Amino acid sequence: MTTAKKIGIFLGPAIWLLLLLLPAPKGISPEAWRVLAVASLMILWWVTEAVPIPVTSLLPIILMPLLGVSTIKEAAAPYANPVVFLFMGGFMIALAMEKWQLHRRIALNIIRLTGANANGILLGFMLATAFLSMWISNTATAVMMLPIAVSVIDLLTRDADKYPAQGVRNFALTMMLGIAYCSSIGGMATIIGTPPNVVLKGFVRDQYGYEIGFGEWMLIGLPFSIVLLLVVYFMLVKVAHPNRLGRFEGGRELIREELDQLGQITPGERSTLIIFACTAALWVFSGLLNRLVPGLRLNDEGIALTGAIALFLFPLNFRKGEFILQWRDTQRLPWGILLLFGGGLSLAESLSKTGIIDLIGHQFEGVQTASLLIILGLTAVSLYLTEVMSNVALVSIFLPVVGGVALGAGIDPILVLMPVTLAASCAFMLPMSTPPNAIIFASGHVSVVQMVRTGFWLNIIAILIIAVFTEPMIKWFFTTWTQ
Repeated sequence: MTTAKKIGIFLGPAIWLLLLLLPAPKGISPEAWRVLAVASLMILWWVTEAVPIPVTSLLPIILMPLLGVSTIKEAAAPYANPVVFLFMGGFMIALAMEKWQLHRRIALNIIRLTGANANGILLGFMLATAFLSMWISNTATAVMMLPIAVSVIDLLTRDADKYPAQGVRNFALTMMLGIAYCSSIGGMATIIGTPPNVVLKGFVRDQYGYEIGFGEWMLIGLPFSIVLLLVVYFMLVKVAHPNRLGRFEGGRELIREELDQLGQITPGERSTLIIFACTAALWVFSGLLNRLVPGLRLNDEGIALTGAIALFLFPLNFRKGEFILQWRDTQRLPWGILLLFGGGLSLAESLSKTGIIDLIGHQFEGVQTASLLIILGLTAVSLYLTEVMSNVALVSIFLPVVGGVALGAGIDPILVLMPVTLAASCAFMLPMSTPPNAIIFASGHVSVVQMVRTGFWLNIIAILIIAVFTEPMIKWFFTTWTQ
């Protein structure tokens, strides 16, 4: 156990007890003060990971009723929030793609399309990584892309006498950093691409009564993801680590060999592809279909669960009882993330119910003239905090605070909440910031200094792009698409 965990496991309960023993400050109700005590304990344990993050997420079910803040039914209700089932369905579709190697075939075909030039191959890897991360976890994406990338790098090093040594090193470094960064960038394009997006969806629905649909998110998230990907590609390839290798002999052949090893598309792959394509199409066009077909009430959560259930019903060999997914496959489902969603939403509900969010908002009344600075500042805080803590835990803690600040400042909350959520997926500096960063660092092709030096500038660029890009995009969306 690390020192931080040892400190956190004792300090968290000590602070919680101390706050409970102290009288509530003026202007804060006793119930609100008790919620802040619980929040302090949860935040400290989430940050230090003194106990597993999903375990900390169960505390509201115990402590809110115990302290008289809410009933156990009220505290437990957010754990069954519809967004939990949206992500559950998305996870199951991702499991099927991984089980049948469909994600690998998609990635290799994208890479094959970008040519044999060294920079074209790098672009192909980054595009493939980002596309897969839109639908499956960034960790699974990085794990899958890493061995393919290592094979390409090994091909270069075997023919080291043909290429400048510095160019080969820069190519390898750019390849690894591109996979790490694009594993996070791609997830920002869709609601299910990364957990913070789903937390935002649930928070906005519960607190403001607004439903962010899958297609609606993509109208903003996808362009932003593309812009950030192109900026990262340019920075890595042209500015930070140019390789100047030109045509890469054997690159296209290697990708073709990888595809040949997969063989012909299997029935499992084909069936998974059909269900995935139908589910994605319904997610994107559900709003249009609901308007065209009277009485139709498609929603993202129902579509996700329908796709997930279909995976268990679609037979590959009915006589032998073989289906795309078996229930034992769900052992790899990240159930802890679903608990974390529930814990964050339950805490946010208690903060709102006891007036803490309104209290935060009052501190920012009358500063709407500085709206861009507020967005910029909160975006920066979110991004740099996510370098040292779980992005899901961060948004679970931070969104209620940000919502209060926005309301107090007279800013539409979504104009601040979405940039803060996007920023939580932009940790580019440290190996421990995200699982993809850690996976790529473990490859041995990237040093801490190289990641910090490159990530430092990308973090600043990401903050500026998020703060400047999202505000007009969100305003355009609400004036054009919600009328």
